[in-house]
Formats: sequence, structure tokens, C-alpha cells
Amino acid sequence: IEQINKNPHLLPNISLGYEFHNFPYSHWRMLETSLILLTGQNDIPNYSCRRKSKSVAVLTGTSWAASAQVGTLLELYKFPQVSFGSFDPVLRDNGQFPSIYQAAPKDTSLALAMVSLLLHFRWTWVGLVIMEGQKGFQFLSDVRVEMDRNKICVAFVKMVSTHLVSYMASAKEYIILTKETSQVNVVIIYYDTDFLNDVNHNIEQNLLTGKVWVTNSQWHADMTGKNFILNSFHGTLIFSNHHEEISDFKTFVQEANPSKYPEDFYLTRFWFSNFHCSFSDADCSLKDCTPNASLVHLPANHFDPTMTDWSHNVHNAVYAVAHALHEMLLQQAQMSLMGNKKVTIFSPWQLNPILKNIQFNNPAGDQVNLNDRSKVDVQYDILNFWNFPEGLRLKVKLGAFNPHVPHDQQLSLSDMIEWATGITEMPYSVCSESCHHGFRKTSQEGKPACCFDCTPCPENEITNDTDMEQCVKCSDDHYATIQQDLCLQKSVTFLAHEDLMGKMLAGTALSLTVLTAAVLGLFVKHQDTPIVKANNRALSYTLLISLIFCFLCPLLFIGQPNTATCILQQTTFAVVFTVAVSTVLAKTITVVLAFKVTAPGRRMRQLLVSGAPNYIIPICTMIQLTLCGVWMGTNPPYIDTDAHSEHGHIVIMCNKGSLAAFYCVLGYLGSLAMLSFTVAFLVRNLPDSFNEAKFLTFSMLVFCSVWVTFLPMYHSSKGKVIVAMEVFSILVSGAGLLGCIFAPKCYIILLRPERNSLHGFRDKTRSGK
Repeated sequence: IEQINKNPHLLPNISLGYEFHNFPYSHWRMLETSLILLTGQNDIPNYSCRRKSKSVAVLTGTSWAASAQVGTLLELYKFPQVSFGSFDPVLRDNGQFPSIYQAAPKDTSLALAMVSLLLHFRWTWVGLVIMEGQKGFQFLSDVRVEMDRNKICVAFVKMVSTHLVSYMASAKEYIILTKETSQVNVVIIYYDTDFLNDVNHNIEQNLLTGKVWVTNSQWHADMTGKNFILNSFHGTLIFSNHHEEISDFKTFVQEANPSKYPEDFYLTRFWFSNFHCSFSDADCSLKDCTPNASLVHLPANHFDPTMTDWSHNVHNAVYAVAHALHEMLLQQAQMSLMGNKKVTIFSPWQLNPILKNIQFNNPAGDQVNLNDRSKVDVQYDILNFWNFPEGLRLKVKLGAFNPHVPHDQQLSLSDMIEWATGITEMPYSVCSESCHHGFRKTSQEGKPACCFDCTPCPENEITNDTDMEQCVKCSDDHYATIQQDLCLQKSVTFLAHEDLMGKMLAGTALSLTVLTAAVLGLFVKHQDTPIVKANNRALSYTLLISLIFCFLCPLLFIGQPNTATCILQQTTFAVVFTVAVSTVLAKTITVVLAFKVTAPGRRMRQLLVSGAPNYIIPICTMIQLTLCGVWMGTNPPYIDTDAHSEHGHIVIMCNKGSLAAFYCVLGYLGSLAMLSFTVAFLVRNLPDSFNEAKFLTFSMLVFCSVWVTFLPMYHSSKGKVIVAMEVFSILVSGAGLLGCIFAPKCYIILLRPERNSLHGFRDKTRSGK
């Protein structure tokens, strides 16, 4: 008011005054005070006893209930009412009070600002203590939406009634305000009440140190002070509306005293209480006060010289009324000039259209707008309350929140934070510890989403961030690290000649090939001996040559496969083993025919002489070639990859194509081997020194055993092991044929040559008789 009265450009030649009315917390007392304000008396409505001065507007306080209660009466007269309490969306949206205007800026972004702070410090387990009321419930709704959207959980919600806090016994107060706070390290307190000290007292009384309190600008420290050094609210983070500094206010506070403002009863009473004054008996004026006393000399726990949000709102409300009055007087002056008639009388309701649309900048440069619908969200200063030791009561600006910039730039904070008493570093407030790389969150039944267990990711799945809800599966050409936090590129592998297994199999195959060739050479060298001639020399040569190719066949399985080798692997294996087994069958049938020939001219003798058993080999081979041709023509083998059998590798291998065709080929071989085994088994005891039926029986037994064992192992193996198992089966079955059939003959040829002669044969025959 002093600023306005000294301003020659605002209400010139007019002095702005005020009168003060107290609104007790009683509905009737509020109405009575409102009647006194309007009429000058409280008995008869609609009659004014005011003669010298009348108010043009009323500024109402912090409580929404008070504004609404007073507004119900004042609205009957369209009496302008400017509220300097915090912004209330209910007053804006409710058309019941069109003559109530709010000086406070819109603070609907408070919930977003607080949640942004929680996200900054990664606090996900937070308690809420909220004063009951319209704005309290609205804030609860807003903050729950923001917390749910950002996956922050509410540990507890405590709605506190101001009357409940004020009148309940201290034991009950302890239950209300401190029971649930032990669960969490961070608690949001939302104030919208005049009973702030009562709430603070309940928390201070129990000395809840070690907690971080996040609150709004309506919070203020208990001004009574304490007798101990600790303070529960040290380190509190406060969201205060951003205002530019009003430069004249410090000077005003410094110079304010009862002698300068004798009509201010509250200032006189405050002076008496804090500066050791006494009252004069003559006129009740103050005397014997502290020399040069000033409000700025008082400690912070007695008087806070800074302007609160409410103080700024009062300042803007007075200026809004002054600007509206100035505008109305200008309009009347213009009307007087046009109508040549001076107009000096007006009614308060005439200010309403002007107040509704008024916009101006206050002396600090802040824009003031009373139109609720065109207001923008306020920016927030984030203050850190320093109160250690007790009584310090400093509010240090840490940062700001601006809702009008991009989301990632809205919050700015410095690192000069004083945490709560007992906390030396940034506190944590989580229900469950974060799940690190390689683990995923698993919710706990019946608990909020922030309470979870950490479960290891399944095989070949990863998480590369904390608190991930789902593991990410690596693609087929990648594999997970041991820590399961990264997918690495798999290396390509196959059964190579350089591998130990490849070297062993290739060496074995070549060794057996050389050994078979040596046996063939031995038989050619001793081709005229009885032991070579006795068992069909041509069939023995055919069998040895086919075994050489059988032992060379595994070399097609070793090395990087291609389309040609994939086809040759199976066809070569099938054909050469068919030749070998059919040769064994032919030799077996030859033995049978030889012992069945007892009389000349018989049909069996003709079959033996004509060499009919030798036709078994091409016939059986043609059948196998037909099967292979059908296989190659329908679904031939092809190059395939196996990305799952070996960790960290992609195995290149040949796919059989048609498994049915492969089993038909293998089954045909097995049927030939079983037929040979059966025939040889039947003639195993025929008397003859050179009868190889027993050896043929054992060779077929080994052959069948190997491939019967191969089938289940083939189905249970993967990757290079399948290839190795097939190569091993080929080598073992071929070695079985070579060893069982030719090892005894080589023994006689090399070590017992006396038995490899006609005389030895006859002697053996006589001794047998």
C-alpha cells in the first residue's frame, strides 16, 4: 500500500487504505464479520451504517472454506473478493462464485514436479501425508497418476484432518504421524491448512530424524524453537513458487516498528514479546524496549524476513485491486469528458469486469493475471531447509522446475544438498533392491509393483539394464555372455580337419584305408594259395576294394560342407556299404552252395559253377541306387546350420533332407546285413579248414550292433557330435568287417604259412576225420 500511495502513476491524488477483519474458525463468526464489513454493523442486513469510508474489495485468506463461506454472502452483492491463498481449481471451475478472483499463480504442476524429483534420485518407495480438504484430495489424485505413470509406488497414504491433529491426545498423534513412516526413507507432505504448527509439532515431538521430507510452499518451520540441537525437518526439500525479489520489502521490514504503525495491534504485541518492552500506564504505549530494535535482528526461529508465497500473493492482490480501481477511475474520467458531467460515485461490483480481465506486471517484474482460465503453470524453486543446529532455519535454493520446457530439461538441481540428520550420502527409498544385469523383476504376490524379486534370465536371454521386467532373447546368430548382459556374435564352426576330433577321425580313416590296401596287396601276392582261392578270390577282392572306399567315405564328412559333399556323403556311404554287405552275402551264399553240392549235375552245382552268387552284388547295389535316386530327386541333403547345440557357435552341417529316405537306405543295409548274418549263422559249424562262415557271422553281428546303437545316439546328439557319431559308426562297422573276415586269413598267411598249403589242408582233414 505504501508503494502504491507513493507511485505517481498509479491512483494519483488518491490514497489507498485498508481495514483488517479477523475471521475466526466459526461459520457464524465468519458471517458476522462479513456483515460488519459490508454494513458496519451485524444486526440488520441490507442497511449500511458506514458514512465516511466503504471498502471496494475484500482480500480473503488462505483457507478455501473461509473464501467460500465469505463468498456465499458477498456474492449476493457482487462484492469483489480476491483470495491470496494457494491456487484452488475448485474456485475456478465452480460457477457459484464468479466474483472471487485468485491472486496465486496456477500450481497444478506440483505433482509432476515432485515426481520428477523422485525420479531424479530414483526414489520409488514413498509415503504420502496429506491434509484433508478439496486441494488435498486433488493433489492425491494428481500425484497418484504421475507416480503410477512413472512406476513409483505409494508405501502408505495418511490423510490428516486439521481438527484431528489439533485435539487428539499426544499418544494418538504419534500413531497418526509416525507409525508408517518407519517403512520408508522419503515422505511427501502436502499442506493446505492453517494448523501447520500442530502437524510439525507431532513430527518434532517424536524426533523423526533420518527421513527426507518433500513438501510444498505452504509448509513452514515451527517458529517456537527447540531446546535441543537436532531437528526432524533438517534437509527438507520444499517446492516454492518462483518469484522475483521485491527490493523494497527488506527495507520495509527493517524500518517497521510500532511507533511507525501504531494502528497495527499485532505488530505491537509481537514487539512486546520479543524486545523486552513494557506498557506505559498512561496510554498503554510501549516503553523500555531494546534499543534500535528491528525485525531483521531477530533470530530465524522468531521471525522469517523473507517473503512467502502467501506474502507475494497478498502483494499481487493489493496491486490487482489498485490497478482495477485505477482503470475504473480512468473510464469514469473519460465518460465525464464525453458527457461534461463529473462522476465520482461508484459501486464495488463495477470492479468485477475489470478484475476478471486485468493483467499487469508487479514492481518485481512478475506478471499478474486474475483470470484463472488464462493463467499458466507456475515455475517452482526447489529449496533445501537447513536447520542444524536447531534455530538456523535457512532456505537454500537448490534448483528449479519449469513445466514449460522439454521434459528432459524441466528439472535442474545442484549438488549442494544437506540431507536429513543422520544421512551422509544420498539416501535410498526402495521396496526392493534393483535387479542387475542378467536378472529380471518378478512381482511379489499381493504387494505393489515396486516390491519384487530378482530372477535370473533363462539360457541365451539377457538384460542390459537395471530393473528390466522381461529378458531379451538373443537372436540365433548371437549368444549370451556368462553374465547374461550382452549378446555376442556366434562364430561359425564345423567338423574341421584342424579340430582334434577331426584329426583323430581323419587319421583313423586313412590308417584303416592303408591297412585295407595292404591286406588287398597281401591277398594279391598270395592269390594262388588255398586260403585265398577257397573263399572265392574275386569276392574277397571286391569286398576289400569296397572297404577301402568305406574308409575313405568319412573324409567327405570332415571339413566345411557344401552342396556337393552333402549329397556325396550319403550316396557314397549307402552305395559302398551296400557293395560291401552284398559281397558278404554273396560269400555266405557261396559257402552254403559249396557244402550243399553232394552229387554232380544237381541244380546247386550248376548255380555254383555258373557264378550265380556274384550277381547278388549288382542286384543289391542297383536297388540301393534306386533308393538313393528317389531320395536325391525328392528331398536331397542340403547345407544347414545349428545355432543351439554349441554355446557361442553356429555349426554348419549337412541336413539329411528326407529322414524317411535316410532310414530307408539304412534299413535296406540293415536287412542285407541281417540276411547275411542269418545265413552265415546257419552254416557256421560246417566242417572245413577254410570255412569262413563263423567269421562272416561275427562280422555281421558287429555291423548290426554298430548301426543299431547309432540310431538312438543319432537322435540324442546335436551339432558336430552327430557328424562325428556317423563317421565313427562308418569306421567301426568297416573295421569290424575287415577284422572279423580278413584278420584270421592274414594270420595264417603271415604267421602260419604251413597251414596255407594243400598238404596242410589234407592233414587237417585227416586229423578231423
